Amino acid sequence: MPNGDKGDLELLFVSPKAHSKGIGYAAWCAVEKMHPEVKVWETCTPYFETRNIHFYVNRCGFHIVEFFNSHHPDPNGGNDAEDEFFRFEKIMK
Repeated sequence: MPNGDKGDLELLFVSPKAHSKGIGYAAWCAVEKMHPEVKVWETCTPYFETRNIHFYVNRCGFHIVEFFNSHHPDPNGGNDAEDEFFRFEKIMK
């Protein structure tokens, strides 16, 4: 959801039956086109979701900028001490 020039991708879900068909990438491209005012996008995913990590980094152009874990908890809360997840950012050109 955009907030000025920052956007937070809260959820992007594609049915597993439709994986590897370009649907998720097309959806993400549509989101970017709908919100050209956004200069920095952010999202998070659990560390074990390797498919998500590949999608965000290799397909959509995000970069991993932070790894939340018991030694480095999310300062905004919302996670248990045992949760581990990556925070991604995409800076738009």
